[in-house]
Amino acid sequence: MKSAFKNLSDNKHSVDIGLLTAVTICAVISTLLIYSICKSGISESEGVGDSYWRTQLFSMILGIGTAIILSFIDYRKLVKMWFIYAPIALVLVGLTFTSLGYQREGADDKAWLMIGSFQFQPSEILKIVFILTFSYHLSSDEENMNKPLHMLLLCLHGGLPIAIVGKQGDYGTAIVFAVMFAFMICSANISWQYLVLAPFAVAGGLAGMWFFALSDFHKKRILILFHPGTDPDYIEYQQDLGISALQSGGVFGKGLFGSSDEYIYVPEIHNDFIFTFAGQVFGFVGAVGILIILAYICLKTFADSRIARDRLGRFICIGAFGMIFAHCVMNIGMVLKAAPVIGVPLPFMSAGGTAMVSMYAVIGIVLSTYSHRALTYNVFYEDD
Repeated sequence: MKSAFKNLSDNKHSVDIGLLTAVTICAVISTLLIYSICKSGISESEGVGDSYWRTQLFSMILGIGTAIILSFIDYRKLVKMWFIYAPIALVLVGLTFTSLGYQREGADDKAWLMIGSFQFQPSEILKIVFILTFSYHLSSDEENMNKPLHMLLLCLHGGLPIAIVGKQGDYGTAIVFAVMFAFMICSANISWQYLVLAPFAVAGGLAGMWFFALSDFHKKRILILFHPGTDPDYIEYQQDLGISALQSGGVFGKGLFGSSDEYIYVPEIHNDFIFTFAGQVFGFVGAVGILIILAYICLKTFADSRIARDRLGRFICIGAFGMIFAHCVMNIGMVLKAAPVIGVPLPFMSAGGTAMVSMYAVIGIVLSTYSHRALTYNVFYEDD
């Protein structure tokens, strides 16, 4: 027993403090913004009350704890438990196609589960599972991945979550999965022949989505980007309001905790369009500051992939990078009218307990790759 405690005390467990601090700064800013939205009453029409900022605060605390705990668990042990969590994640996503599935007001997708008064989005859990299982698949089969059958299996692994969430109507999350898959497989020893064929496969997939998956409304959201100002159906309305809200903040912003008369209301201002409220509150300087922190999170996650002790750790970090990067680019692009409104939250900023905790969980797995890059002893793992 004494030797066990001695080993624990001698443990050189290290946490990527910079990464954990950066995501927590974003989460704290998010909680303050949502609290300000609730107190100003700007989103009363959407039913945004005190429960939103309390949920965000609780989710941040839970997320920090989750990330720290995961940093102690050896990621190499974690991926080998895929047969436990992967079926659970798939079942939860499958339940969205039953009577338990819930479509939030104003949303295009039926991607939530409603159990009593509790609701959550299973696809957020599926993102974590995909990073772990696909990283394990790649690292286990990298030597053979360029053989046609093996490449087909990898593509089926990557295509399954894309197809499932696409069937839900959640095209934003489907794109996130596609970006994760692309970054991860391109970071492996993929043959140049597949890279040459990839643009044609992507073009074919996009054409298939356009003609067989997207509704007329979704197509209009995309087409209006090429013809701004010609919108008889007011599809641009939310994005135009968002840009006006950003501009209204000026250089240094209007400050927190004002009245509803001081702010410009944008639909989903607490969620997908929270960056517009950040622009109003903190101004251009604050908005750029938030972008810098998000960029640091992306770059730090990518940098951690370069120091991982093995290919598995590298693929996990690349998957996390792809997920966070896709969310940031799509959300900011949506707000700036450079991308269609597609319902992708801003990482660690948008309201939502499931998204907050799942993002922290992904960071926790990245922290595990950082912590275990050269450890001789850990609570859940001991090197030979």
